[in-house]
Amino acid sequence: MRKLLMSLAMAATLLVGGLGTALADDAASAAAAASTPAAAAQASAASAAAAPDASAAAAAAAPATPTAPFSVDSSKINSGDTAWMLTSTALVLFMTIPGLALFYGGMVRKKNVLATVMQSFAITCVVTLIWTVIGYSLAFTPGNSFIGGFSRVMLAGMNYIKGDKATTLTVSHLATTIPESVYFVYQMTFAIITPALITGAFADRMKFSAMLVFMSVWSIIVYSPIAHMVWEPTGWLSSAGILDFAGGTVVHINAGIAGLVCALVLGKRVGYGREAMAPHNLILTLMGAAMLWVGWFGFNAGSAVAADGRAGFAMLTTQVATACAALGWMFVEWITKGKPSALGIASGAVAGLVAITPASGYVGAGGAIAIGFIAGVVCFWSATWLKMKLGYDDSLDCFGVHGVGGIIGALLTGVFAVKDIGGADGSLILQAKGVLTTLVYSGVLSYVLLKIIDLTIGLRVAEEEEREGLDVVLHGEHVE
Repeated sequence: MRKLLMSLAMAATLLVGGLGTALADDAASAAAAASTPAAAAQASAASAAAAPDASAAAAAAAPATPTAPFSVDSSKINSGDTAWMLTSTALVLFMTIPGLALFYGGMVRKKNVLATVMQSFAITCVVTLIWTVIGYSLAFTPGNSFIGGFSRVMLAGMNYIKGDKATTLTVSHLATTIPESVYFVYQMTFAIITPALITGAFADRMKFSAMLVFMSVWSIIVYSPIAHMVWEPTGWLSSAGILDFAGGTVVHINAGIAGLVCALVLGKRVGYGREAMAPHNLILTLMGAAMLWVGWFGFNAGSAVAADGRAGFAMLTTQVATACAALGWMFVEWITKGKPSALGIASGAVAGLVAITPASGYVGAGGAIAIGFIAGVVCFWSATWLKMKLGYDDSLDCFGVHGVGGIIGALLTGVFAVKDIGGADGSLILQAKGVLTTLVYSGVLSYVLLKIIDLTIGLRVAEEEEREGLDVVLHGEHVE
């Protein structure tokens, strides 16, 4: 643990230097922009005088690309895109409740199943409120390269006005054919599932109160800035050219490294490595994995924010990569352990879903096959050999599947990206920049936040409470 935290600190020092340089560049750009209007007007006049009339007319007719949410007439809304995004929103919420709740709930011991499922349910409620009050504004409105502004705090300015002759409403500059309210809720479902994933790393041992505080603050200071940097066009990583179609860095690496830090700070479960801790109900886990697989089509194909060909390709690559990863994990487990397990094939499928997430809108079928098989094999290795070798207790393999799978997917997006599909060339170096930034930023802030909570209200239940089970101790309930 000490070596990991020292490495994170060193990496943070390097990152802070990079952020300082970027902030200086932002300041210089802002100063230049402040003095731009007159110069721009002069340049425009000179160009108009020198350019042919046809070119000048075309330039005048070209609308400026919107850089912030704005109001439109309802006739500008595409009903097909809106219907697809409403469906995708429901699918992604379905991933957390009940999908992830059942997936994780089936893997813990019977005495902790209600506490584990309740964590996903409670996070859904808490993050819904946080996203409405401040999270969306910090993530998806203009600000600087690292954080958004406050124009949508409490959803100020987001509206739908039905008039006698015309109806107007606001749209996001990132999704101009659907109501902003739909885009807001769609992105909310991403903000919900990301902290919910983290709970798999500390299952069986964290206080419910500490979990609520950690997830609430983490959503504001970690998730929203990472989402802004990666998905807002002016964000630091977005403007650098990082490719993340549906959340390889924002969701999976972000949650994975936070989960690893949680596992290290809280320490191992009582009896870990000495007592049997087998899953109490793998039927729940398999059903949860199946729900995740189905819901993931909203996660990946929905990230096209349109009912179009790119959404179709994202759906195709998601299905192919998931199947390949499940088979990859299954066959490696079969070879190394003598039998293929239900838990193994379910975990492999989730690893494939994770790995294809950043690449789904950028790669073809060949890339999806490669990413899927590689993710299945490497995530099996990370969830078994690597975890045992390093000795950390990542209870339900949050880091082993989501962290490692997200890193694989993010890096291989730079290898297999097809410009004709996604409109951008991939770069392994740029993708590595996005991975490193997310690992350091999320890892360091998660560690600091956990330490503050531990010093105030405490992180972990007492040993005797852990032995009795969180269902009874924390919630006064139990499963018969």
